[in-house]
Amino acid sequence: MLNGDGNESKCVSDEGLSPKWLNDYAETASHLNLDESGFHPVHGTTLFVAKTLVPTLYGDFTAHIFQDMIHKGYLIALIYGDVYADGELYTRMHSSCITSETLGGCDCDCVQQLEEAMRTIAARGRGILFYLLQEGRGVGYCGKARDRMLVQASQDTLSTFDAYRLLGLRKDYRSYLNIADITKILRIDADWVLLTNNPDKVEGMRRNGLRVVRSEPLEFEPGPFNQFYLKSKMESGHTLTQTDRHPLAEITLPEEVKPFKPHRLEGVERFIYMASYLLPIQALNNEVIVSYEAARSLTGERELEDLMAGNHAPLAGYESLRGNRLSIELRPSGMEELQRLDSEDPLLQLRYIPYWFRVHVYFDIASGDDFVILTYGNPASYETPIVRVQSESILNRFPVQFDANKVKYQHAVQRIVRYGAGAIVLVHQDGRGAGFGAFALDRMLMEEGKSRTTEASYKRMGVPFDQRDYTRVFEILKSHLPNRNIQMIMNSPNSMVQKSEYAQALNESGLNVVNWIFLESEL
Repeated sequence: MLNGDGNESKCVSDEGLSPKWLNDYAETASHLNLDESGFHPVHGTTLFVAKTLVPTLYGDFTAHIFQDMIHKGYLIALIYGDVYADGELYTRMHSSCITSETLGGCDCDCVQQLEEAMRTIAARGRGILFYLLQEGRGVGYCGKARDRMLVQASQDTLSTFDAYRLLGLRKDYRSYLNIADITKILRIDADWVLLTNNPDKVEGMRRNGLRVVRSEPLEFEPGPFNQFYLKSKMESGHTLTQTDRHPLAEITLPEEVKPFKPHRLEGVERFIYMASYLLPIQALNNEVIVSYEAARSLTGERELEDLMAGNHAPLAGYESLRGNRLSIELRPSGMEELQRLDSEDPLLQLRYIPYWFRVHVYFDIASGDDFVILTYGNPASYETPIVRVQSESILNRFPVQFDANKVKYQHAVQRIVRYGAGAIVLVHQDGRGAGFGAFALDRMLMEEGKSRTTEASYKRMGVPFDQRDYTRVFEILKSHLPNRNIQMIMNSPNSMVQKSEYAQALNESGLNVVNWIFLESEL
C-alpha cells in the first residue's frame, strides 16, 4: 500500500487503531447506569438527557428522554415494566401529532393509536413506546399544515400523499436510526412485537438491526372527519380494513380554504406565514354549538323540551347563545338508545358536529420554531374576542392521570366557542422556552431530591427562568384581531405578578384588556 509520498506503508489492524484507553472507555460506556448521577451516555448521534416518572391512566411509565446531537430533535422511550426479562417485548414507534394530541383535532387517528398502544403495553405488563418528534411523517408541522391546506382547498379531491407530491415532498421523511441507538444505551436486546398498521415501520426497525418477530394492528372505526385520510393511508399500503365499510362522509367546511404562498408577516418579518386551514376539534363535555337553523333541521317538528323528557332522552339541556346559536348538551346514553331505535334519525348527527377552528402556522427563521395560532369565528370590528396564551408540554400529550394544562386549554376552547369569537396562541416550548431537555432535567433533579424547585434547577443548569418571547406572541396575535380590545383568559389574578415578562409585553403591545377571565374560579 502506498502512502502520500508514494512509499509503501504497512496496513494497520483495527486492534492497532484502538488503544487500550479507548477500549476501556467503550466497555465502561456500554455499562453506564442511567441512575448514576451526572452520567449522560451517548451512542451514535443520540444523547441521553434525563428520565422522569409519567403516571398515566394505564399505570406508571418512565420516560427516558434523548436528543439527537445533529438535528437536535428529542425522542422519548416511554418504558413500562421490566423490559429486560425474557420474552417478546411490545413496542410502538409513534410520531408526534400536535393537532390530535394537544389541540383535540378529530381529523386523524393518531391520539387513538397513542393511547391504545400505551394501554396494550400496560396490559401486557411490559414494553416501550418510542415517541418521536416527527410531525407530518417527518416534514414538521409547517409541511403538514401546507398539506392540510391543499387537501381542504381541493375539497378532498387530493389525498395527503397527492399534496406532498405537489409540494415537492417525499411520502415519508421519518428515520428510526435513533431507536437503535436508544436500545444500545439502555442495553435492551429483544424480540419486538410492533404495534402498527404501517409495514414500512416494520422494515424501518429491521433495517436498523432490531428483531421484529411480528406486528399487531391498531385500527379504529373511522369517523366522518378522518375517513378520507385513513382511506388515503390504506391505499398507500397501510393494513386497514374498516375504511371501506361505509361510504365516505360528505364534509362541508364552514368556510373556504384558499392556498397561498409563504410570505413574511409585516411588522414581525422574522415570521413566515406558512399555512392556514380548518381543524375540527372534538366537542367537549357533550356540548354541541349549532345555529338555530341547523338545530331545527335536525329536530324536525320535535321541540327541544320534548327531546329532554325521560330517562332515555337524547338531550340533557340547551341554552341560547349570542349570534343566534344554541348550546345543546347531549346525553350519551340517550343517544345510544336513539341509535338502537332509529339509526336514521337526523338528530344523531349532533354527535359528529365539531368546533371548527382555523389554524394559522408560522415559521420563525430566527429560532427555527413553528408558531401556531388558532382562531374561532370571524369577529366584527366592534366585537371583543376572547384570547388565551396556552403553554404546552410534550409530556402532556400522553394520557396522564391529571393534566392541568389540557383542562385549562379545554376550558379556554369552550369559553371561546360559547362566546363565538377568539384566539388561542399555542406556546409549545417546554421549560419556559429553555427547551424540552431543560424541562426534563428539571424534573429528574427534583425527583432525585437534588433540587426542590424549578428555580433551583434552572440555577444549577445556568438557564434563565423564562425565555419565552412574549413580545412576538402579542405582535403576531394582533394580526388576527379585529381591533385592540380583547378579553384575556388567565390562570389566576396572581399570574400577572408571577409572569412579569408576560405582563410587561402585554402592556407594551397596545392591546386593551376590557375583561379578565380567570380559570381558577372554574376548575
